[in-house]
Amino acid sequence: MTSGAGPFQGIRVLDLSSVVMGPYATQLMADYGADVITIEAAGGDTNRRMGGGPHPELTGVALNLLRNKRNLAVDIKAPAGRQIVLDLARTSDVFVSNLRPGPLERLGLTYEDIAAVRPDIVYATAAGFASDSERRDDPAYDDVIQAETGLVDVLHRVTGVPQLIPSLVADKVSGLTLAFAISAALLERARTGRGRRIEVAMTEAVRSFVLVEHGGAAMSEPASGPVGYQRILTSARQAQRSADGWICIFPYHRRHHDALVAEAAALGVDVSTFPRPRDDPSGLYQLVGAVAPRRTNAEWLAWCRERGIPAAAVATLEDLVEELEVVEHPVAGPYRVAPRPARFQGLEEETPRPAPLIGQDTLGVLAEIGYDPLQIARLQAAGVLETPGT
Repeated sequence: MTSGAGPFQGIRVLDLSSVVMGPYATQLMADYGADVITIEAAGGDTNRRMGGGPHPELTGVALNLLRNKRNLAVDIKAPAGRQIVLDLARTSDVFVSNLRPGPLERLGLTYEDIAAVRPDIVYATAAGFASDSERRDDPAYDDVIQAETGLVDVLHRVTGVPQLIPSLVADKVSGLTLAFAISAALLERARTGRGRRIEVAMTEAVRSFVLVEHGGAAMSEPASGPVGYQRILTSARQAQRSADGWICIFPYHRRHHDALVAEAAALGVDVSTFPRPRDDPSGLYQLVGAVAPRRTNAEWLAWCRERGIPAAAVATLEDLVEELEVVEHPVAGPYRVAPRPARFQGLEEETPRPAPLIGQDTLGVLAEIGYDPLQIARLQAAGVLETPGT
């Protein structure tokens, strides 16, 4: 579906966020119909330089994070640039930023500033730490938040090494949380007519995420057992080598386990050497590891399907990318479209609006909100605006 069609149709989002967390949240909204207007500094956002890509302003990351959005390049530190933000906010339903509280205050773009021009605005900020904490203005990136929220400790318990998950999981979990919170606030506004200030602290969002299962028995007071979900805190929980690749087989129910034990015995595996799952959760994975090499991925998948046992061959990143649809960007050329995470019945998934270059929509958007050509020319001459080629 293109921007303008979907459940967020008619909602305008003014997006001052950067890197991954905020842009991922607003990408989701743009994919489902919101008119997302992004404001960047003249040099462009970091995601335009993350990894390789076909154009100096469009990496593979940016091609998808910025799709279905419009873009202005504005110096928001200049008084005239701040006024542009306020004028856009007056026409917007949602304001999004991942600037820390201190910079927002210095720029004069706090909730009170924005609500003064749009009282029913949904004002959403996301940063590393809560605004009422002593760390409110500390910088925070995915590595730091993974360390703060137990993700590094979880891997330490399993591998013996305090590792980082090789994915921007803290950014993306926080981005999803931000998109959910904005959606909830828009629903509330539709019912009451009132706006709302929203804050997503990455530390709080990711701790909530981690502790769903890893609070474990320690969540009772006093603790009735250790922290952590013990079944998955084992190095045995991993993909297993089959006769021709890698596979994950998960005999979740007792009947699944019994079927695998019988099959392992039939294949000549001494099943008596493996602990029962109720005694040692790692025994389940050890059994799978012992029996998996006896057959190919295809054979195991067919065997599991017949018995209703969850299983999957291990997909590589190359496999995932190869499956994606290829579309044409007018400047960057062909690229692959990352999938939308949800389907809405009755809405067709059309080719997305291509990710814009830096400042590509500056002139058109400002004209929409009443700036005349002379005003725009003066702002360009003063260096407040940047458009392609300037």
